[in-house]
Amino acid sequence: MLRAMLRAKIHKATITDSNLEYEGSLTVDEVLMEAVEILPYEQVVVSNLNNGERFVTYVIPGKKNSGEICLNGPTARKGVVGDRVIIFCYEYYNDEELKAFKPKIVYVDEKNRIAKK
Repeated sequence: MLRAMLRAKIHKATITDSNLEYEGSLTVDEVLMEAVEILPYEQVVVSNLNNGERFVTYVIPGKKNSGEICLNGPTARKGVVGDRVIIFCYEYYNDEELKAFKPKIVYVDEKNRIAKK
């Protein structure tokens, strides 16, 4: 049996920009992506703490150390600059893999800098 488990989470990031005219996705500072091992174009779930929106999209890397969290394309309608979001990434694990399982979680400050791992 495989179980869907939280593999990675960026907790309480702040939306810094939105771009409705982009194809669609979520731009994330590459430093944050590397910290939780989310790959470019990997699927994520985003939950907006300000308005309750929850949506699925994929991630594209933003400039390193920029603090960038940008809603692109249709996702730009799911929040506004200043909203706080949680970015989740899930993976399937078998029971043997779960014995050593531990998700990668980073907490960020108001400028989307890593505050705690």
